[in-house]
Parts: sequence; structure tokens; C-alpha cells
Amino acid sequence: MLKYFRIFSILILFVSICSSRAFAEETLSWQGCIQEAAKNHPDLIAAGEEIKQSEAGKQVTASALYPQVDASVNASTASTASSAGKSTQADAYNYGVSATQLFFDGAKTINEVKSASETINASKQNFRFTSATVRYRLRSAFVDLLRAQEMLNITQEIYNIRRENMELITLRYESGLEHKGALMTSEADLASAIYDISQAKRDAEVAQRSLIKEMGRDKLTPITAKGDFEIKDSVEIKPDFEAIVKNNPSVQQLIAQKNAAEFSLRSAYANFSPSLTGSAGANKNGSHWAPRGNQWNLGLALSMPIFEGGLRFAQVSQAKAYLNQLKENERSTKDSAVLTLEQTWAILQDAVENVGVQNKSLKATEERSKIAQAQYSTGFITFDNWIIIEDNLVKAKKAFLEAQANKLYAEAGWIQAKGETLEYE
Repeated sequence: MLKYFRIFSILILFVSICSSRAFAEETLSWQGCIQEAAKNHPDLIAAGEEIKQSEAGKQVTASALYPQVDASVNASTASTASSAGKSTQADAYNYGVSATQLFFDGAKTINEVKSASETINASKQNFRFTSATVRYRLRSAFVDLLRAQEMLNITQEIYNIRRENMELITLRYESGLEHKGALMTSEADLASAIYDISQAKRDAEVAQRSLIKEMGRDKLTPITAKGDFEIKDSVEIKPDFEAIVKNNPSVQQLIAQKNAAEFSLRSAYANFSPSLTGSAGANKNGSHWAPRGNQWNLGLALSMPIFEGGLRFAQVSQAKAYLNQLKENERSTKDSAVLTLEQTWAILQDAVENVGVQNKSLKATEERSKIAQAQYSTGFITFDNWIIIEDNLVKAKKAFLEAQANKLYAEAGWIQAKGETLEYE
């Protein structure tokens, strides 16, 4: 039995070393991941294209404020048959230029342009929100890989502990100093340690895939994350959440949308104003090409809505309701953002303090394990007491790693709650 487990242990170690070398081909730092995600992440690219759409939309709206000039060329022929059976053919040619200019529409178009400008600002704030979301997901994926890599090391340490324990118990069992239940328990613990190594490898592969995705890469490549479990944004003193939330992209986006809605409401009111438009044109016409007849025109057109079945009143009512909706959405989003800041800050402080607690617990269990190992070897404590101490050591190693990873997750959540983007670093 002992010989079987030794051979199996060697195989596990060999597979572990080969696997570690396999996915260690490319080492990525946090800064490198940020730079790559900023260039390649599809969500950021899509948000950038939304800004371009908004900017183009403003140009479309503003074009109505400028002269509208058209050029035209026409050529036609017509044949007329007389009662005598003869037909006559008449040709007509015309070319010219015409222009129209809006002089007054109650500032309707101007307010639409201002609304479009606020829409651009809303798109930019959406880009910031997207960047903050991408940063959180990217950081979480990076921490996942750090955690998985460290878990591989810890599971290997645990495996070594379980293997040494089983060797010791096997010798005592063969010498008649230990019962079969203790041997079977040690074998089960070793099998569990082997399973933990396999699970840690699978977790590392999933974490690699997640990080590759958040970096915006198309294909999975073997990577490792280079970093530690220290945080830079601990914020031990409770900050002013109300001041921080003012720069939150979600809040800023709704403010821009509300401003756009206010200008849209003014534009709706302007529909009740008369519209004054000027026109001018010059052309040549005749029955032969090139035509020589000159013709020109100048004019003013004034239009005023009289009755349209309540259309403009309904448009104003709709614009008012939309503006009120956005005002309430802004208030709700701001309140939620402040609450999220409070929650994530508290979670961060808990996570930081928990790392210290788990570190002390780990050191205590390591020292207790050393003592218990010596006591069990000399027969001062029973197997049942000793194995409890060894199990506590295994749990403490994993708990300390989880506490370190949770601290990084909490920091990422706090930074996202503040609305910080990829440029935050």
C-alpha cells in the first residue's frame, strides 16, 4: 500500500511540474492587462463607437442651421400628335442652383443641437461606466488567476503533509502501534489532497480563460499572472461618500440625459412658434442645349401651426414626463451609488482586518502542528487529537489564501463603486 502511494505521488509531482511549465509561457502583469484591455476589449470599442454616433447625430441636427443648397439639371422631350396625324416634338432643358435658409423657428433647432451635445456627454459617461465595469471584471479575473496559482502551491504543500502523515501512520500500523481506522483515514486524506490538486489545476485553466476574455484576446494562450496580494486603496478613514458619488459615471450619465431632456422640452415648446425660411434660386432654361434663358427667384416663407389634432400639446406632455422620469432616475441612482459606496467600503475594511486574523490563525496552527507532530511520533497524543490539528492546519492555509484574495476582490469592488476606470492605475 505504501509503495503504491509513493509511486502515485511521484506521478502527481511530475504532472504538476509539467503543467506548471506548460501554462507559464507568458507572464502578465496587472499593468500589461490594463493596457491590452484598453485597446482590445469589445465593450470599450462598442462604447467608443456610441460616442461617434452621438457626435454624428449632433452634426446632423446642426446642419439645419446652415444654408441648404441644391443643384439640378433637367432634360425632357415631349411629342404631341395633331388631328391631321402630324406630330410635333418639343425639347426642354434646365439647370440651376437653389438655396434655403432657416431664419427663425422659435429656437427649436438650437435647443435640439444643445440636446444633442448633452447626448454626446451622456455617451462619454457611458464609456466611463463601461471602462469601470471592464476594470472590475478584469481585476477580478486577474485575482482569480493569482488565487488559482497560489492554490496550486498550497494544495501541493497539503499533499506533501498528507503523504508524510500517511507514511508515518503506515509505519506505526505495520508495527502494531496504530489501528486500521487511522490508516484508512490517512489514505482518504491523501486522496482528498490529490483531488484538490486536480481541482486547482482546472480552476487555473478557467481563470486563464476568464482573464484572456477580459483582455479582449480572441484565443486562449498559456498565461500566468504576476503580482501579489497587497492592496493600494485601503481607505482606512471613512471618506465623504456624497462627494465621491458626484463623479460617478452612472450619476453623470443620468445628469447629461436629464439636461438633454430639458432642451428637448424647450424644443417641443418651440413647435408652437412660427417658422421663417428664406429661399433663393437661379437657373437657365430653353429648348436647346445649352439653354440661355435666365430665371431667378427670392422669397420668404412664414408658417404657423394652427391645428394638428393636439399633436404639439402631446409632444410637450411626452417631453415633460420623460424629463420627470430622468429626474427621479437620477435621484434613485445617486442614492443607490452612495449606499454601494458605504457597503463596499465596509466590505473592504472587513476584508483587510480578516487577513490579519487569518494570518495569526495560520501561524498558530503551524506552530501547533509542529508540536503535535513531535508529540504523536513519541506517543504523547492519540491519532484522533493529532489529525484534528493537522486538519486545522490544512483549513488555515486555505482560509488565509481566501482572505488575501477576498481583500483584492473587495478593493476592486470599492474602486468600481467610486466609478474609477481603467486609467485609475
